[in-house]
Amino acid sequence: MAKAAFDDNEEKPLDPAVERVRRKLVRFVAINLGILFVAVMAVVIALVYRNMSRRPAAPTEVVQGTIALPAGARIVSQSLSGDRILIDAELTGGGRALFVYDTAANRMVGRFDIGSE
Repeated sequence: MAKAAFDDNEEKPLDPAVERVRRKLVRFVAINLGILFVAVMAVVIALVYRNMSRRPAAPTEVVQGTIALPAGARIVSQSLSGDRILIDAELTGGGRALFVYDTAANRMVGRFDIGSE
């Protein structure tokens, strides 16, 4: 009786048609995994190349310029973002304004007066 149960657990050879389908499926999976691996490696190589080809800005490069604000204006605060400086200034008449200065172009690119409606 124990021998009969053991015989049922043994794998039987597949039908030739099923074996062909299984081989095609294994080949299909292997080809797709290979393509996926190549695609992932291409992305990784592109990212590494992009990061390696960037040159950091020269630390000795000094940007100079003059920012013309209205007469009597007092700078309250400033912030820097990329090549742009935002200056919060208190004007002589008691109002406030925001000035946007582009350091790359060396010119004022915007003025926003702050007031109540």
